[in-house]
Amino acid sequence: MKNVVITGSTRGIGFCMAAEFLKAGCNVTLSGRGEALPEAARATLLPFNGKYIYVPCNVQNKASLQNLWDASLEKWGGIDIWINNAGQNTPHMFSWETGETYTENIIKTNIIGMIYGSQIAAAGMIKQRYGAIYSMEGLGSNNMIQPKTILYGTTKRALTYFMKGLARELEGTALIVGRLSPGMMLTDFITKTPDGEQSEVVSDEKFKKVFNILADKPETVAKFFIPRILSNTRNDAQIAWLTNRKAAWRFITAAFRKDRLI
Repeated sequence: MKNVVITGSTRGIGFCMAAEFLKAGCNVTLSGRGEALPEAARATLLPFNGKYIYVPCNVQNKASLQNLWDASLEKWGGIDIWINNAGQNTPHMFSWETGETYTENIIKTNIIGMIYGSQIAAAGMIKQRYGAIYSMEGLGSNNMIQPKTILYGTTKRALTYFMKGLARELEGTALIVGRLSPGMMLTDFITKTPDGEQSEVVSDEKFKKVFNILADKPETVAKFFIPRILSNTRNDAQIAWLTNRKAAWRFITAAFRKDRLI
């Protein structure tokens, strides 16, 4: 049994990972900016009552993240796995057109929030002498540049650099650090703007063609991630769902596939 904390886990890949950890017999702390876990999420997790808690958390605030650690530690007695999953996006537009609030929020959430979470988890796990810290990679982590998404890509490239550096700093301790690379997924990140409106990329035929070839549902990715996270003992590991080989095979066989996500 493992005790797991996941930031940004009220929906999407974060929630799907929480559900898979619970199915695997783990205790899980879910978190998000809302005061309570959404009703639909609570209904889904009904079979696991007593095995999870929800703690409100704004990752842009270090004290809020510290409270997430403290509440989880008090509940479970120790934390084996901490996952920085909370993420922010911007509207699909050129970087110079992106407003100040969007620009600040994506940096504060995707970079500063991830660093704060890692700092708190590392300090706590060093005291307890065990634990694993993971962060969620994304478009830009591999240096790929996609116009109108470069602010998001910049934050994910920074995330990869930081996590590889943190793994180096923690060499020789009982802690391990890793990165989760999910590829493309059908989530609100794709279909909606940060304001909750339909994203213009959904009506982009070129984007839809590539997305339908490469993307997966978050439930599929979560089922791949969780057993590998639970069994991993290697520092600086990257657990990747959409590998280059898998992507190439999907393009080769695209004409024979009938499933379409959008």
